[in-house]
Amino acid sequence: MTASTATVAPRGAAHVRPLPWRRMLWVTWRHHRVALGGVVLFLGVLALWLWATGLSVHHAFAAAVACRPVGSPNCSNLAIDFESTNSFLKGGFVLQPIPALIGAFVGPVVLAREFETGTFRYAWTQGFGRWRWAAAKLVLLGVAVAGFAAAFSVLLSWYYQPYVAAQHAPNVAGASPFSAGLFDLQGPAFVGWTLAAFAIGVLAGMLIRRIVPAIVATLAAYTALALLTANAFREHYMAPLAAKNLHIPSWAWILSEWWTKGGTYAFESRLQLDLLPRLCPSAFSAGPHGGVSPSGAMTATQCLIQHGYVEWATYQPISRFWPFQWIEGGCLLALSALLVAATVWLVRRRAA
Repeated sequence: MTASTATVAPRGAAHVRPLPWRRMLWVTWRHHRVALGGVVLFLGVLALWLWATGLSVHHAFAAAVACRPVGSPNCSNLAIDFESTNSFLKGGFVLQPIPALIGAFVGPVVLAREFETGTFRYAWTQGFGRWRWAAAKLVLLGVAVAGFAAAFSVLLSWYYQPYVAAQHAPNVAGASPFSAGLFDLQGPAFVGWTLAAFAIGVLAGMLIRRIVPAIVATLAAYTALALLTANAFREHYMAPLAAKNLHIPSWAWILSEWWTKGGTYAFESRLQLDLLPRLCPSAFSAGPHGGVSPSGAMTATQCLIQHGYVEWATYQPISRFWPFQWIEGGCLLALSALLVAATVWLVRRRAA
């Protein structure tokens, strides 16, 4: 090669090693310390309140369960006291928005703020690289959010333990852990829902690029997914069991009920009111407006079974609660990973 054809490499053209991943830990904390601090403050205040009110729930439950003889006026009053203590939290619906609020407060801000302020043009041209920058931020924030959710789910499980344990107590009424308001407030499901809300938020921030619209979109998408899961998906995680004539374990999640006679489907509803006066005239009489008046001699179920009707039900036993928890938590974790991967892919493709 002659001097006239040789090329001279400009100074600084040597390959620059990318910055180490650990440097993003400090950057992520600096950029999102306000959001993370807000989550800690929000959960901390809520945790103190739940701890204080939970102590009263546990004390009321212990007093009601220990009361003897069961059915006495004093025991009945203690059972009523337990059931009325913080009764507005018993079903869990008041606390359902917590995962969505955490995800909507942290997720959309990660990328939407960079687009709104235009700082992505600077951040993406630094030595760390845009896709590594996005991946490191999302993974670190996701781990932090999952850690907060896991710690808080322990407190929630402790708070609702008396209501769940009431299924074994003869003199108090509790709540099924399979109920729509309680299932996703416990264990892996709560962590999974919080992570899913965060992942939905970061993807919405990437697509919409405005913080407030991204927050609204996150809440809407989360609500739709939660309703679809509770009403369509959850009951099919495992094949339901079937039982007849109410031979169902206590506190099972009953999915459907129907009646048969001679092995043939008869009707779906639990009570066929117009049949009762004809089948058991001594126990039931036709009332006004299509109603039925019982005399107390037998129940409607006893009347139907006595005349050859068989009641069937499909159900999920309470023993499947934790398998359902891990199935739902695992599915939400996979969904979150997919949404985060899609966000990183979009960041990598977008021109700075």
